Amino acid sequence: MGLTLLEFVALFVTVMFLSYVVMILLPFLRRPRTEPGDSAEFEWHFLIPARDEEAVIATTMGRCRADFPRAHLWVVDDASTDRTAALVAAAAESDSHVHLVRRQLPDARTGKGHALNSGYRALDEWLPSWSDRTRTIVAVLDADGRLAPDALSYVSSASVFGEPKVGAAQIAVRMENRDDLGQVAAVSRAGRRFSRYLVRMQDMEFMTSMSAMQLLRERTGSVGMGGNGQFSRLTALDEIARRYDQPWHGALLEDYELGLHILLVGYRNRFVYDTYVEQEGLVSMRRFIVQRARWTQGTMQCSAYIGDIIRCPNLSNAGVVESCYFLITPWLQVIGVVLWPVLLLLTLLKAADYPAGPGAFVGQFWPIVGLALIFGALPFVLWGPVYRRNVEPGLSRTRSWVLGAGNAAYLLYTYLSTTRALTRVVLRRQGWDKTRRNTEAVDRRSVTSDV
Repeated sequence: MGLTLLEFVALFVTVMFLSYVVMILLPFLRRPRTEPGDSAEFEWHFLIPARDEEAVIATTMGRCRADFPRAHLWVVDDASTDRTAALVAAAAESDSHVHLVRRQLPDARTGKGHALNSGYRALDEWLPSWSDRTRTIVAVLDADGRLAPDALSYVSSASVFGEPKVGAAQIAVRMENRDDLGQVAAVSRAGRRFSRYLVRMQDMEFMTSMSAMQLLRERTGSVGMGGNGQFSRLTALDEIARRYDQPWHGALLEDYELGLHILLVGYRNRFVYDTYVEQEGLVSMRRFIVQRARWTQGTMQCSAYIGDIIRCPNLSNAGVVESCYFLITPWLQVIGVVLWPVLLLLTLLKAADYPAGPGAFVGQFWPIVGLALIFGALPFVLWGPVYRRNVEPGLSRTRSWVLGAGNAAYLLYTYLSTTRALTRVVLRRQGWDKTRRNTEAVDRRSVTSDV
């Protein structure tokens, strides 16, 4: 009876997941293009939270000032112990478009959301009273982030911030080092190959399945925000601050939490796939799991908003269903972490105890096992050819299927990240685990082995 119940749960979870894959794949393959607009119609302010970012902050500031000379940079130094603040202060002395916002202990280093609130308050105090806050756009950029030169034009589109009811927009994310892994030159050949594979999988994940999820949300009206390449209308942030005291709150997934608040106060969110922001793909499995566990735990924290989402009159029924499904996904993953290994173990025990022997068991039930493998792996493998079609047309067909198979293996990381996130929830650990940069890991390799 116990096995039958497990099989039913497994079938239910599998059907739900396959249905969701189909639902996100079709809008992705048939997506309309966004027509760019005139970025000169808006005022631009970039919030860049920076905690011990000496390795990347000068490069990021230089790129932003060269590519977007009209934009103001608000670098929030979160009590860094390195030269981050000194580098920003030096840039601010010679450039009126660079601003240093300093946070001091014990109030600092409490999470990215708190740092962004400090940047928001500094911007609010700096802006003159006559500013048109409806046309003031606040972008959140990671300290290693690099916006595409056309990014501001695309989010200035008539269908994005040209539409007054749009409060926020998220653009696609790419891995800047997808073709360059110079940071790991000192590790073994096997280590370099694994790091290259890990970065490529991150790029494929962001540019296919994650983007496809966002394009489905375009239709349901429930687009979520990401932590990099996130744009918000200042009046939307003002309204959240008016109702909820401050724009960003305490969840470890502060970006998605902000997007929820923008929807809850009556604005709409958009996702723009036609432009992108680049960030550093992680080359260390250890740091990668720490990052993904933080995201998983943050989603678990945001599941507390399910009641608000259901009661929200601004969300469509489809938007409510999509948002609630996303927020319960980590808990379904917790079930999967236990369910699939138990089912595998029970199947192996049944095969070992089969009257005619394990070979006869395999001979009789191999079609079922084959179908399970196909339906279990194919939804992940398909993203390889989709990646080639939409992102990397230079890849061969064979290579795209190999990448798809690699994607199926890559996503096994959820067993580790989900377990870590659940452990932190049980132990009531809410602290922010900052992900170190690849350059930091290389510089400190003589002290700690992190790659």
